[in-house]
Amino acid sequence: MAKNKYDKELEKTLEELREYNQKRKKEKNELLNFFIGLIMFGAGLFLILQNIRVTSSWGGGYFYHIGSWGVPNGLIVVPLIIGVFMLFIMDRKIFGWIVCVLGIVFILASVIMSVQIRWLHSSGYAFILMFGLVASGGGLMLKALFKSK
Repeated sequence: MAKNKYDKELEKTLEELREYNQKRKKEKNELLNFFIGLIMFGAGLFLILQNIRVTSSWGGGYFYHIGSWGVPNGLIVVPLIIGVFMLFIMDRKIFGWIVCVLGIVFILASVIMSVQIRWLHSSGYAFILMFGLVASGGGLMLKALFKSK
């Protein structure tokens, strides 16, 4: 009778070990799936970015148009110069810093607004491959990250 009791305990322990081993294998597969998805996502983004041509027209000489009058690109530096001037002149430098930050924002906005993005010629196979890699890699990563445990 005692041997039977130990056999049941041993079988129970073996079953718990099997379940634990299966659980660990799933966790390893989830981590592997995440990294495979990350590689696929990165490769797809790399291929997409290789097929994009970025050019700049710098706004045709004008940053912003008010009616028929355009603000020349050189004038967007004036707020930055005024802000630096205010930093040296004023006792309360907060206003000078605000004007400097606005000047930098205007300069960055003018650069970003002058950028033109164009898609280069590519075959349908390459197009499907690029966006398929991004979609499947992103799906694998999201599945590994947000799977309920």
